[in-house]
Amino acid sequence: MPRVVLFQPQIPPNTGNVARSCAATASELHLIEPLGFEITDRTLKRAGLDYWPWVQLHRHADWEQFQRHRRARGGRLLALSRHGSHTYHRVVYRTDDWLLFGRESDGLPPELLTEADASVSIPMRGSIENGGGVRSLNLSVAVGVVLFEALRQLDGAADPATPAQP
Repeated sequence: MPRVVLFQPQIPPNTGNVARSCAATASELHLIEPLGFEITDRTLKRAGLDYWPWVQLHRHADWEQFQRHRRARGGRLLALSRHGSHTYHRVVYRTDDWLLFGRESDGLPPELLTEADASVSIPMRGSIENGGGVRSLNLSVAVGVVLFEALRQLDGAADPATPAQP
């Protein structure tokens, strides 16, 4: 199952919503500190509702500790960025992928992008690059888009769907 990694998340409700998606999909959630809130923050708990007991939560004191953990377990590191070179729905996902998402305010630092096996983007027609005013999607929305595409691909490969009957 792909794992979700949040690099120094800053907004409690976003992390709570991501945690809820991880609980619903049985996906691990890795948080790389420092966090912009306390893990016991009331708004974090509220956003995750009562799903926290089902979240496979892993906390890492810093980037280096996370990288040691990831390398020991194996798998590709896919960094999500609006500057990514691969579109999320064209990536062929693997069960041991690590889906890395950056801070809400400024995304992933450039040096982290260079450490990733690939950089991935979610195209936005209304983005600044396309003449619109949108810089990025909400963190929890971005995680949902990519995580569910990965699961769609992997579930389809493991258990082909029966064609729909008219």
